[in-house]
Amino acid sequence: MSAVAWTAAGSLAAWLWLLLGQGFFWRTDVRLPPHRDPADGTGRGHWPTVCVVVPARDEAAMLPESLPSLLAQDYPGRAEVFLVDDGSTDGTGELARALGEQHGGLPLTVASPGEPPPGWTGKLWAVRHGIGLARARDPGYLLLTDADIAHGPESLRELVAAAETGGFDLVSQMARLRVRSVWERLVVPAFVYFFAQLYPFRRIGRKGSRTAAAAGGCVLLRADAAERARIPDAIRHAVIDDVALARAVRRSGGHLWLGLAERVDSVRPYPRLADLWRMVARSAYAQLRHQPLLLLGTVAGLALVYLAPPLTLVAGLATGDAPAAAAGALAWLLMTVTYLPMLRYYRQPLWLAPLLPGTAFLYLLMTVDSAVRHYRGRGAAWKGRTYARPDGTAEPAPEQR
Repeated sequence: MSAVAWTAAGSLAAWLWLLLGQGFFWRTDVRLPPHRDPADGTGRGHWPTVCVVVPARDEAAMLPESLPSLLAQDYPGRAEVFLVDDGSTDGTGELARALGEQHGGLPLTVASPGEPPPGWTGKLWAVRHGIGLARARDPGYLLLTDADIAHGPESLRELVAAAETGGFDLVSQMARLRVRSVWERLVVPAFVYFFAQLYPFRRIGRKGSRTAAAAGGCVLLRADAAERARIPDAIRHAVIDDVALARAVRRSGGHLWLGLAERVDSVRPYPRLADLWRMVARSAYAQLRHQPLLLLGTVAGLALVYLAPPLTLVAGLATGDAPAAAAGALAWLLMTVTYLPMLRYYRQPLWLAPLLPGTAFLYLLMTVDSAVRHYRGRGAAWKGRTYARPDGTAEPAPEQR
């Protein structure tokens, strides 16, 4: 066989393994597990107290859609919301107080911890402050949720019921991201698809599994599990804090669950490619632990798995290499079929599925750009901060120079 045919065969073998051997990552039926109300119809006292911690930095545009949904939670037990203003300059704290007075519902406390000390990301410093305030209420659970996440009215009830029924220490739902613009339609479903490929949800839910991940927008955590895992102090420097949190809970013996959400939605828009590019590039190289060899392996893997099928199909047809064309076509077909469930979940047209190689190429470029930013000293820049590199040094964000 030709080199092109061998490449196509390698890609096809990879897709056969991904189809059957990677925890059926492509299926989208991992939703909240079967659960029952802890009170069992006997009264309010059986529902544990929950404190909701919301770190927020410059989120005034998002709060009118997200915060009222938290305040309006239909939770039978005691629940309270702590919004921690992480040095906002757009009036986030003041707006949160005004929304609390306007909408009522769950009690709301708005606080600010000041600038994070060296070695802490701003979000985790805010989470630490919020958890400290929450501990005075002696909660059974902490709900860590982002300021751009809107929850259905029964979200908190269902999360707690699932944790109590299944004995989970951490229950996380990947919020349904906004998909309206052309670029969102092309990039966002693929983002969740790639995440599930790296962290198959079914494996995360198994006791004893080494796979650990969470979706930072919606994490329900038992308070005693947070203490055992030393959350957030143990992960204070983490840029990808949700995965780091899940790993810390897993290491301390915790039982995890992660799945797709039905009534938890992100309201943050990413209308332009540049917006989505920044979202991915700010943390992609951190996901690879800033290792050049892992970067090279990732680029090669993306090329073999996602780019080789259409390229070898075209090359095979152009040169009359039937084995290359056939293997490339089959690999592309498997890729397309595994992507269809995610497009259905996001209610997107199925004709987008064959375009996944193009989207994967964009992610390849974003990952390389993330490494370039790191070596130029820009690192994980977000909202005016650039976080420390592994050697402990930090650079100011570009807009602060």
